[in-house]
Formats: sequence, C-alpha cells, structure tokens
Amino acid sequence: MSRKPQPLFLERRSYRQRRLIDAARLLPVLGSVLFGLPVLWPSGPEGGLPTSSAILYLFGMWILLVWLSLVIARHLRDDDSDTAGDSPSQPDAGGWR
Repeated sequence: MSRKPQPLFLERRSYRQRRLIDAARLLPVLGSVLFGLPVLWPSGPEGGLPTSSAILYLFGMWILLVWLSLVIARHLRDDDSDTAGDSPSQPDAGGWR
C-alpha cells in the first residue's frame, strides 16, 4: 500500500528569502526584455515614436531596475541580519575583519 506523502514544511523566513533570491536572479532577464522592447516599436515617418521618447523610456526602466534591486537587496540583508542574530557570536581573535 502506498502512503500519502507528508507535506513539506518550509519555514516562512527561508521560503521568503529563497523567493527574493529568485527575484534577484531574474532581474537581469527582466532588464534585457525591457531594454530590448524599443527595438519592437514601430519606426518610420507615419507611425514611429520619437527618439526622445525611447531615451526617456530606457532611462525610466534603468531607474526602475535600480530601485527594484535596491529593495530586494535591503530585504535580503534584513533577513540575513535576523538569522545572524540567532547564532552566538564569536569574539574576534585580534585580526582584521
């Protein structure tokens, strides 16, 4: 007879940290797609967008990606400091850190 598999329990903190790491890994892919998007915009005299709009779009996407990476990095750092406080600290042996 087959047993039902036990549900896998993951702590909320480690699960959230893994999802944030996954999001950080996907940021370059998102950036590539967003930066490549203006190539697909129509061009030409009848329906094209001006170059200034494309430059503003690229600058805006750059700022968005920087902001997203900052938010993800801060959340990851906060999670690391929470878990680091749980372990006992060892005194420095007189060396440089």
